[in-house]
Amino acid sequence: MSEELDTDELEQEVKEIYRSVAEEPDDDYHFEMGRPLAERLGYPSEDLDRVPPEALESFAGVGYHLDLAELDAGDDVLDLGSGSGTDVFVAAQDVGDGGSVTGVDMTPEQIEKAQALADENGFHNVTVRESYIEELPFPDASFDAVVSNGVINLSAEKQRVFDEAARVLRSGGTLAVSDIISEQRMPDSIKSDADLWAACIGGAAEEDSYTEMIDDAGLEVTDVVENNEYKFISERAQGACSKYGVKSVSVAAEK
Repeated sequence: MSEELDTDELEQEVKEIYRSVAEEPDDDYHFEMGRPLAERLGYPSEDLDRVPPEALESFAGVGYHLDLAELDAGDDVLDLGSGSGTDVFVAAQDVGDGGSVTGVDMTPEQIEKAQALADENGFHNVTVRESYIEELPFPDASFDAVVSNGVINLSAEKQRVFDEAARVLRSGGTLAVSDIISEQRMPDSIKSDADLWAACIGGAAEEDSYTEMIDDAGLEVTDVVENNEYKFISERAQGACSKYGVKSVSVAAEK
């Protein structure tokens, strides 16, 4: 690339935005947030009713994929980039007391908020840890399902993320993610812009490349579903979306 992404700048930009998402959910962002977004994306209202409202107000997901995860009671689940915990708390209801849900995130304010909400609201099967999704602190074959919502696009090393997801999945386990991809390759001016990366646009991989990385990690893609209800809200983000086909999809794969 003629212009290169400064990954240190990207990390700081992402942490700053998602610190604000955790602490100031009413601020203006490139993306929509909150319970109305979750409901429009397909989250069942009865599941959201049991999620702490403080987690829901900071929900910044891009799709609904927990149906693709097909979680069962007793499953152990890992959420990559768990944020303030909406998906963690929904998954915790599915797996019950005999299962577990572990969230990982690199933003301290998100971790503190999600863990406090878990403790305060009796989610004894939930743990949230600080970690980079490119280097997970878990042994091989630790989880029955790995999920993620609007986060993998933020990584400059997506293949490592998928490799790590495959490593920690048990045989027969499922990867289910919602993420931002693009129909066309975007120019260097966008892909080197840390602000647009942090807004879930600059890091969007082309769709074929995205599924190929999952295949290369040793997983078999079983579903790709477009999330037509997801829309960016800032003018700058909308411009990139319309020009390069940036969109939300949910993807499922099996090990």
